[in-house]
Amino acid sequence: MNQNTKRSLCLKLFTSTFYLSAFTFGGGYVIVPLMRRRFVDDLHWIEEREMLDLTAIAQSAPGPIAVNAAILLGWRVAGPLGAAVSILGTVLPPFLILSVVSLFYAAFRSNPIVAALLKGMQAGVAAVIASVVVDMAGDIFRQKRLLPTLIMAAAFLVTLFCDINVVWIILACAVIGIVAAFRQQAKGQKEGDK
Repeated sequence: MNQNTKRSLCLKLFTSTFYLSAFTFGGGYVIVPLMRRRFVDDLHWIEEREMLDLTAIAQSAPGPIAVNAAILLGWRVAGPLGAAVSILGTVLPPFLILSVVSLFYAAFRSNPIVAALLKGMQAGVAAVIASVVVDMAGDIFRQKRLLPTLIMAAAFLVTLFCDINVVWIILACAVIGIVAAFRQQAKGQKEGDK
């Protein structure tokens, strides 16, 4: 890849992550479907399956999911420079917005219009998160594999009915996935030896 192409790619990566981060309210779970739409559907830089994998890693890693997803996505698209550019594009808008809001916090705190605006945004965020859940669950169902479907259902039920920290649920799912991968690999080796 020549320098001009890499610069162009990094500029598009920065502007895309900056735009998504600037106009996304509600955290990482809201930005992930927008990233999917932009980078999978619009730009075709990565495949749907890759985006699911990046999302799973971003959720499992410590730190904000939006930043983690941006790092992974940037690295996948343009290497270390892409990761740095996408971090900057993701972190800069909230930094600027919060800097401005902090200057006027006292006025915003008691303003009924701002309070009503935030209440309305909560409803919109809930709808976007529900959309993410439906999309990701649909992808798992389309795989038509029993184990991922059971893991998803069990994780949902444990989260809903038990008072267990989500970190433990994610770790348990990761262990199950690792054990299943090793079993599948061992089974493949046995069949190859025959």
